[in-house]
Amino acid sequence: MDEKNIARINELYHKSKEKGLTEAERKEQQVLRREYIDSFKRSLRGQLDNISIREADGSITDLGEKFGNKTGN
Repeated sequence: MDEKNIARINELYHKSKEKGLTEAERKEQQVLRREYIDSFKRSLRGQLDNISIREADGSITDLGEKFGNKTGN
């Protein structure tokens, strides 16, 4: 998600509060919001996949290997 799209999301939000949106603008807002959420989830998943935990017995569990291949959210 680039800064241009984030700026457009904000612009549509402010316009919706001031005047309201046309049907086309509402659909554009929904698409942009979905893209933003998907981008956020991908970024968070990438960060979580790079976490390793040292267990009490000294072994290291790589959470990316343990949970990273699961599908879902």
